[in-house]
Amino acid sequence: MKLLRLAKIIYVTLRFGLEEFILGHERFRWLRPLVMVALFWRPLDEPRAVRLRQALEALGPIFVKFGQVLSTRRDLIPADIADELARLQDRVPPFAPEIALAAIEKAYGKPAGEVFAEFDPVPVASASVAQVHFARLKDGREAAVKILRPAIAHVIAHDVALLYAGASLVESLWEDGKRLRPREVVAEFEKHLEDELDLMREAANGSQLRRNFQDSDLLLVPEIYWDWCHTSVMVMERMAGTPISQVDALRAQGIDIPKLAREGVTIFFTQVFRDGFFHADMHPGNILVSPDGRYIALDFGIMSTLTDSDKNYLAQNFLAFFKRDYKRVALAHIESGWAPPQTRVDEFEAAIRAVCEPIFDRPLKEISFGRFLLRLFQTSRRFGVVIQPQLVMLQKTFLNIEGLGRQLDPDLDLWQTALPFLDRWMNEQLGWRGLIRTIKTEAPQWGTLLPQLPRLVHRALSHAGDSEVQQLREELRARDARERRWMMVIAVLLALVLLGQLLPWLSLLLPESY
Repeated sequence: MKLLRLAKIIYVTLRFGLEEFILGHERFRWLRPLVMVALFWRPLDEPRAVRLRQALEALGPIFVKFGQVLSTRRDLIPADIADELARLQDRVPPFAPEIALAAIEKAYGKPAGEVFAEFDPVPVASASVAQVHFARLKDGREAAVKILRPAIAHVIAHDVALLYAGASLVESLWEDGKRLRPREVVAEFEKHLEDELDLMREAANGSQLRRNFQDSDLLLVPEIYWDWCHTSVMVMERMAGTPISQVDALRAQGIDIPKLAREGVTIFFTQVFRDGFFHADMHPGNILVSPDGRYIALDFGIMSTLTDSDKNYLAQNFLAFFKRDYKRVALAHIESGWAPPQTRVDEFEAAIRAVCEPIFDRPLKEISFGRFLLRLFQTSRRFGVVIQPQLVMLQKTFLNIEGLGRQLDPDLDLWQTALPFLDRWMNEQLGWRGLIRTIKTEAPQWGTLLPQLPRLVHRALSHAGDSEVQQLREELRARDARERRWMMVIAVLLALVLLGQLLPWLSLLLPESY
């Protein structure tokens, strides 16, 4: 089956003329006449951007997601391709209405007419994994119903298998392969794809995000209607808003676009550093803007989490980076184990400075993040920096946020917008407020743990398999045995001495005949 899927990928690539993107390179132009003769049979009437979008749609959800990410990077790809790939965000060809109705009947055991007061079989949005229909519940509430695409898990499984095969080739054939840890990256991507295929899990993600921003004046999250949720169907509150990609429409409504861009950065850093739980698929198709100028988050299939250690490490790096403290950035990489311990701090610091200095104090429109990322990659390769798979989704989301900010306000200063938030967050975490909050949080656990500490230590020592602990236990037993022997000897000697002192008195008490 893998070979059949690989054959399809090759066929689609040739069918839509995607080899054009490779043959356009100077090294391969000599192959163009040969390819044109060999593939004379295919019609290529559409522009290259349309053909690329059609090819990604034909190849399935993983490739569509790749196109979604690319669509936000107008600094990396030509405008015609970015405009066309933007159609992948919520205008993937939908599946037939009868399939949607059949999916609802299978999930609930009864037809849509008995589940909802009204159900529109024509979808309002269609994405790579699912599509959305509007409905009205029996109690009158307006709802949005998300339905998984049929047999989508089967297609994704084959694509992920091919990604693993490609990752193995990268590791074995490329000198940087093991450092990049491609198989771990694919595993991280696979985990998030599996989460996206379970709509009950997506509903739980949405509920958590709504709770995190319950009283926020920056972000709105729809309510999940749990009584109507299923692994293949999710029902939530219907939200009214304007797609964030329609900047002219937002401006006509009186929305402050620069303020909207700044608040998007704040929302991102709040999710990452305050909550450690963030929306990892924030392309424009998943975001609306309410009439009062607040963000509306949709589609919670791909969320990601960070541990406290990850958050602290990232915050220190971001803060040092924004303050141009490149030595601190270098030390953080070495202390965390991302860079080898023998790395020379001064050399690493100088290399990071050479990459980062050119992009500071510039608005987004003047920064080539493509060139910046390329130089950053070259630097990491030179110093043996290990790629962290658990942060792949964060890196992807950061690119989405940066692309969205560029689309909203090219004059946005990303660094100055983020710095006050990080300063405040670090003060709260490391200052006296953070200490008090930690004590309040941990006090109940300490109160429970302290009385149990002797028993827990004894249990740990009793069950420890560590050789040093085992050796210590044996030494303690031997010492105890020696001490017991000496105590016995001393006790016997004391007893003899005492008996010698008592014998004269005992002789007076005993009868003469005895």
